[in-house]
Amino acid sequence: MSANEISDTSGGLVRSKRGVPEGLWIHCPQCKATVYRKEVETRAHVCPECTYHFRMPAKDRIKHLLDEDSFEEWYAELKPVDPLGFKDRIPYSKRIAEEQAKSGMNDAAVVGKGFIRGRPVVLGITDFQFMAGSMGSVVGEKLTRIVEEATKLKLPLIIVSGSGGGARMQEGILSLMQMAKVSCALAKYDQSGGLYISILTNPTMGGVAASFALQGDIHLAEPGAMIGFAGARTIWNTVRLELPEGFQTSEFLLEHGFIDRIVHRHNLRTEVAQIIDYCEKT
Repeated sequence: MSANEISDTSGGLVRSKRGVPEGLWIHCPQCKATVYRKEVETRAHVCPECTYHFRMPAKDRIKHLLDEDSFEEWYAELKPVDPLGFKDRIPYSKRIAEEQAKSGMNDAAVVGKGFIRGRPVVLGITDFQFMAGSMGSVVGEKLTRIVEEATKLKLPLIIVSGSGGGARMQEGILSLMQMAKVSCALAKYDQSGGLYISILTNPTMGGVAASFALQGDIHLAEPGAMIGFAGARTIWNTVRLELPEGFQTSEFLLEHGFIDRIVHRHNLRTEVAQIIDYCEKT
């Protein structure tokens, strides 16, 4: 008897139904269509029906944004620790281990050097799949180091933010101080004449939005990205303030002058290369 056959009560064979493998199809939150996961991934994690931009893992972001095989990762060995012995539902040390096993990453930031259409750049990415892309000591340290390297090498700096968690509460003040640390490095980079392009993806919130994500020379955002400090629900629960429709979306921020341009993911590499070329000539 095969694995797809079972016996009925009379002793005969009845072929069982084959189930659909889990994760083969995904639901688009914007158009509500059920779409084939592989097709979404080949389209740079963009819905083929409505162009909704799904969250994009750092490894795929690197392949999409940089020239093929041009990325040189830096500081990959840095790993988080549990300096406060923090425990909520589970100990922070255990949470870290679970997140590392699930994501295949040591922490929420991937940084290094690469090329965009032949132009050398320093790149940092915060990835939502590791603790919602929250900023702990390792994320802050990695970003600070690449800003300092970009200053020394006199290269354009690109940081792609995808942090829904802001500063990581499990590290307390050690997490919050990363906001100031990265900001100080960016100030020195700016004084040296460096070009910092900040790319805002869904979501970019909390301490990340309150520090390095909105300190760029040029701010590009993906369509429909949520960008802000406190979310709408938090604002309502604290100050009972009704917010305008579309508040904190990239479209709302563009209309009110907080960002420079909304760029579809398929056009992002070309757009960044053109900005670098233009700024180098001016």
